[in-house]
Amino acid sequence: MRVVELVDRWEAHNQGQRTNKMFSIHLPVKEAAQVLALAELYPDCTEDQILVDLISVALKELNAAMPYKEGNRQIAVDEFGDPVYEDAGMTPKFISLSRKYRKNLQDDLN
Repeated sequence: MRVVELVDRWEAHNQGQRTNKMFSIHLPVKEAAQVLALAELYPDCTEDQILVDLISVALKELNAAMPYKEGNRQIAVDEFGDPVYEDAGMTPKFISLSRKYRKNLQDDLN
C-alpha cells in the first residue's frame, strides 16, 4: 500500500489484528497537528488507526528502499543467464528479525 491509498482505506475504516504490545510515543508538534487534522477529516478513523496506517506504509517503503548489497553466494540465474547473488545487506536481516518478532507477537495473542 502506498500513502496515496490510505485515504481509501480510511474511508473504508478497515482495522487489522492488533498486538498486545503497546507503543507509546511523543510526536513533534507539527506531526501531532497533522495526525489530529487527519482524524478530523476522517472521523471514522481513530488517531491510533491513522498512526498505524502511516507507520505501516512507511515501513513498507523503508523495506523497499534498503540497498541491495551483493553477497558472495550465487543463489540463482536471471532470465538473461547472469548470476544472481544473495543480498548481504540489511534487508535479509530486517526480514529475519521482523519474522522473529511477528511470531513472538502472534504467540502472545494466543
